[in-house]
Amino acid sequence: MAYPPKIHQDNNKAHMIAVMQAFPLATVISVKNSNPIITHLPLIYSNDKLIGHLDKFNPHAELLQDNQAVTIIFSGPQCYISPSIYKTEQLPTWNYVKVHLKGTVSKIDNVETVKQSMISMTAFLEPENAYVLKAGNPKMEAYLPYVIGFEITITHWEGKFKLSQNRNKEDFELATKALKRHSQKSIETFLSKIFL
Repeated sequence: MAYPPKIHQDNNKAHMIAVMQAFPLATVISVKNSNPIITHLPLIYSNDKLIGHLDKFNPHAELLQDNQAVTIIFSGPQCYISPSIYKTEQLPTWNYVKVHLKGTVSKIDNVETVKQSMISMTAFLEPENAYVLKAGNPKMEAYLPYVIGFEITITHWEGKFKLSQNRNKEDFELATKALKRHSQKSIETFLSKIFL
């Protein structure tokens, strides 16, 4: 049996970009001496590149330069699917949307470019302009010496959209509704448990 099943692979770049834009917190993975180095960072997509920044004291910073290889994972909605929702007899499963990317990463040496990337990221994350990060912001100016900016050139795209596509039309639609319902409810329940 071929793996992963083609029915769960989505090679439509527009779909993958939509996931990256809706869920910009990425898992960034590098390898040093056979050990994975993992950091979670928001990344902004632009023209087949991902732009980000991190604290220069983060051990990952030394690996995010010199065209080193990097793997990036964006995680979309996901949830357990109970057989109880289906019209036909099925087994339990887990549905999810993920985007796996590979690329090469280079350091952004120009401080003004790093600053502009921070301004652009804030503008993207603030679509209603509730807050506007301005170029002369003194807190950002004080923060810049402690920041490393980087740019990832994407070399490989893989969309993993496991959404019960192998079920009949009715069961597929029921699983989709369950995923939407869970996505709306789960965060409130989770946060109420964590922040009592």
